[in-house]
Amino acid sequence: MKFEMLANTKRVLMAAAFFGTVSLASAQTDKKETAAKAETAVTTQVAVQTTPEIEGLKKQVAANPKDAEALSKLAVAYQNASDWNNSLQTWLQISTLLPEWAPAYYSQGIAYQNLKNNESAKAAYEKYVTMVKPEEVEANKKNLAYAHFFIAYALFETDKNAAKTHIAKSLQYDPGNTDAQNLSQSLNG
Repeated sequence: MKFEMLANTKRVLMAAAFFGTVSLASAQTDKKETAAKAETAVTTQVAVQTTPEIEGLKKQVAANPKDAEALSKLAVAYQNASDWNNSLQTWLQISTLLPEWAPAYYSQGIAYQNLKNNESAKAAYEKYVTMVKPEEVEANKKNLAYAHFFIAYALFETDKNAAKTHIAKSLQYDPGNTDAQNLSQSLNG
């Protein structure tokens, strides 16, 4: 039963990793700018409306805070409502419950990106790419390609050799990605 629940939870969370809008912003170099952007992101999140789905899932999680499946559904519901702060907090809870489960780190990266915290997004994506098990690579190629692309983009100005390594990995997983191809040309041109 526990294995089946974990397997179901993993399937839900894998699907959840594909939800949400991903925006790519330039790397932040100034701590004041980073703090100001984080404060702005927090301020804008206050206006996010709740939904009946979110309210129902919050009750479900309150009744059983270790229900990873309910938590993942809640995190996705927050993402769908563009409530990135709550989405992030929920994905962090999932990582505490399932620390070996890679897609939670990918979803944290998405949330951090939408909160304009590119340093934390990069760290989450780095954790994600190291956590994907060899037998999970095929199912995670699209997310691995994006994670490596984002890391390469974030390293573009500061560590071109590491950026080249990551963009090569991105293209290995998704050779047709024109953004990755363009970044590769910029790095290797």
